[in-house]
Amino acid sequence: MASISIFQETKELETEVGRILSAYDLADMPREQGNLVTSLKHLLIDARLDARDYEYAQTRADQLQTATEGRQRLGQAQAAIVKISEYGLFGAVDVAQLSATIQHIMSRMD
Repeated sequence: MASISIFQETKELETEVGRILSAYDLADMPREQGNLVTSLKHLLIDARLDARDYEYAQTRADQLQTATEGRQRLGQAQAAIVKISEYGLFGAVDVAQLSATIQHIMSRMD
């Protein structure tokens, strides 16, 4: 298997979450649930941008700073996925697969 970049892997994570959530209408959700979904989408966008910045950092210090921010956002995204699964928007398999992907991305940001 060819290795893909951290940025590409994060982008694919964002796409997969969007694909799963596209089956639900945000306007039909209760406010709290809709806020969680919106927050998750924003966290994943920011994490994708952090992954891009990590890969393009010109110094190791910049790379480490960006990695810290990216891991924090990915951890928050993982917690949001678990919380959203309580509303039935993500199944158990989705949570396991998305969490494994998040953990893999986080482990690559050293």
